[in-house]
Amino acid sequence: MDQKKERNGGQESVLPEKDYKEAYEQEHYKSTYLAGRVAELEDQVDDLQFKLDRIKNNPVWKASTPLRKCMHFAIRQVDRVKNCGSIGGVVTKMKYKANERKAMKHYGTESFPSEEERKRQEETVFPNMVKISILTPLWNTPENFLRDMIGSVQKQTYGNWELCLADGSDEAHAYVGEICRELAGKDERIRYRKLEKNEGIAGNTNQCLTMATGEYIGLFDHDDMLHPCVLFEYVRAINEKNADYVYCDEATFKNGDINQMITMHFKPDYAIDNLRANNYICHFSVFSRKLLDGTELFRTKFDGSQDHDMILRLTDKAEHVVHVPKLLYYWRLHAGSVASGIEAKPYAIESARGAVADHLRKHGFEHFTITSTRAFETIFKITYEIIGDPKISIIIPNKDHVEDLRRCVTSIIEKSTYDNYEIVIVENNSESKEIFSYYEELKNNPSIKIVTFQGAFNYSAVNNFGVGAATGDYVLLLNNDTQVITVNWLEELLMYAQREDVGAVGGKLYYADKTIQHAGVVIGLGAHRTAGHTHYRQKRENLGYMGRLCYAQDVSAVTGACLLVKKKLYEEAGGLDEGFAVSLNDVDFCLKLRQLGYLNVFTPFAELYHYESVSRGLDTDGEKAARYNEESARFREKWKAQLEAGDPYYNPNFTLDKSDFSLRV
Repeated sequence: MDQKKERNGGQESVLPEKDYKEAYEQEHYKSTYLAGRVAELEDQVDDLQFKLDRIKNNPVWKASTPLRKCMHFAIRQVDRVKNCGSIGGVVTKMKYKANERKAMKHYGTESFPSEEERKRQEETVFPNMVKISILTPLWNTPENFLRDMIGSVQKQTYGNWELCLADGSDEAHAYVGEICRELAGKDERIRYRKLEKNEGIAGNTNQCLTMATGEYIGLFDHDDMLHPCVLFEYVRAINEKNADYVYCDEATFKNGDINQMITMHFKPDYAIDNLRANNYICHFSVFSRKLLDGTELFRTKFDGSQDHDMILRLTDKAEHVVHVPKLLYYWRLHAGSVASGIEAKPYAIESARGAVADHLRKHGFEHFTITSTRAFETIFKITYEIIGDPKISIIIPNKDHVEDLRRCVTSIIEKSTYDNYEIVIVENNSESKEIFSYYEELKNNPSIKIVTFQGAFNYSAVNNFGVGAATGDYVLLLNNDTQVITVNWLEELLMYAQREDVGAVGGKLYYADKTIQHAGVVIGLGAHRTAGHTHYRQKRENLGYMGRLCYAQDVSAVTGACLLVKKKLYEEAGGLDEGFAVSLNDVDFCLKLRQLGYLNVFTPFAELYHYESVSRGLDTDGEKAARYNEESARFREKWKAQLEAGDPYYNPNFTLDKSDFSLRV
């Protein structure tokens, strides 16, 4: 009989030809079945779309629009309360909002420069006094919006700019051109062109670009306002950090008064996974003209989310994307703006999805899906294809606690939909008979093996020993006091860990009461100024700061209670530092990966319970507290430069005393 060889876990096995034929026939049958299901579902979609269109075109449906808007408003308010998780959550949210309102007054006109500071900035001469061309497409702009917008540019403390205005307004709004020509006559830095026809946001902005003569390009909406110091801060970043793409923090405001803020968005530094899931950069982008390199600025096929598409393309090319962590852009809230709700521009959702899909394909990703999350229609969950069938070694250190281990292992076996894994239990100084009896039970499962670590407990050493016994392509560090919630947890972790640019990946962990234990780690956070978990103790239903509990994102570190990484990267980083016997070894490991140039990712779509400290107790008193203090001091010394620089994914406007993204007041 003909035989073929197959690589399997590093070993060669010989399989008969007929086995390959059977496997092929099974896959062929499955493909045929799935193709039939796709066709069937497409027919159902067409039928439902026909019915939906018929409903929408019905006069009764159209007449009920005001009533439906009121109903949906009420539903949204109920959902907002639900997202807080409980009455206690609502109270916490109200306290947060009160603190935010207290902070808001510092970010409006109070933050504008004094006369002395304005004079200093105006007289500053940078080595590279770049010219910034600000592009603003106009279309039927209300007069007060127009004058506020242009005035905010003219009040800049940095003077080497030009404002390029391309006007697509109709005849009924001829005053737009009259005002622009009047102001341009008084200030030669204002350049105005009346367009023959309105070409939409993308087309009108591209027309602005043809007027621009600056080395750097800025994008400014016709109904918004700039902080007087924004161009000064950007040119400083260009000179000091060689920035070729710059952005800042922003706020929405109402009633024409920037002091009447609705929301303030304090952003992380450049984070590609955040940007793919959510256009967090948004306003106010200024970038080197060289990044365009003959390509379009805005692509009309992504009108509505043309800025998301552009930001993805240009930050890809940029060598130094710099975030200025200051609130320097004011986004006006009014009936026609996206700031007032995505329903103002429903086509933007599909445009945003298309822009992200185009970007992912350029990076070599195939067979992914992009779906809206409960946070917002344009905040996405990206599901990547799992490449191949790599083996995952799940490393579980254990000492006694038979019920905890049983619950953990049972949940893995019963819930996991990914089946190419092994469980490596690292026995360390257990004393109870029950645990050894349970080990004997587990030996009947060929996917589980128990290895014994001799010596005193050292979390790092125990895990390093377990990884040494692992045969998988990936290793998953997992605490014995965890319990799987989501059935595809391994796939959700693996889809990120398989990427060449990613180091460690961590999931979303809850206490037994369904409050958050882990949703990413920020360095410098907490009383010891070492590291802390964001959104700590918030309810499972909470959306998080700006929806951050609803999408995968880049973080400085993830918890070792559930951490997936390629085995070769684990070894390349030197494993867990055994000098951190119990605490901070996971954060230290993630920072080592970051130092090697890898991203660490938190995904909220791999969920587990974590009955933290059941196994080893708390670090709040006695010997344990002394040990924790010692390890904290060692961590602060080892990562002194990184701690002083601050966590790149945590805005410096947030306090380090709380984990809920409260602002420093």
